[in-house]
Amino acid sequence: MVTSPFSTAEGRRRIVVVEDDTANRLFFADYLIFSGFTVLALPHGLDLEQQLKEFQPDLLLLDLGLPEVDGYALLQQVRSSAMWRQLPVIVVSGYAFAEDQHRALELGAQQYLIKPVRLHQLIQAVHQVLPPGA
Repeated sequence: MVTSPFSTAEGRRRIVVVEDDTANRLFFADYLIFSGFTVLALPHGLDLEQQLKEFQPDLLLLDLGLPEVDGYALLQQVRSSAMWRQLPVIVVSGYAFAEDQHRALELGAQQYLIKPVRLHQLIQAVHQVLPPGA
């Protein structure tokens, strides 16, 4: 798990990153922290609902190809929870087929980015889904 050293800083938006690939997880987390966000980065989503409850994020960055529980199931879980139904979700996945994108968006993701993701694409999507001051 990677957390921002600023996790108690006031005014920082909070993002949970669920990504099983260590390099991608650290890459996304480091860049988001550098960009001024507080980040909780997880290698899987087995206890996602508990992590969400404890961290209280403003956004979920979610991979689809995860061990044990795939990202589609996690997205359905988030959308079926009264507490997290409105949580913005950006899917970042290596699944490049239109069917995968369509399914994730139908399940409630606001954005779908295909890996490899350029940093400017990631931060642009974050700001589109999570406007400043919202």
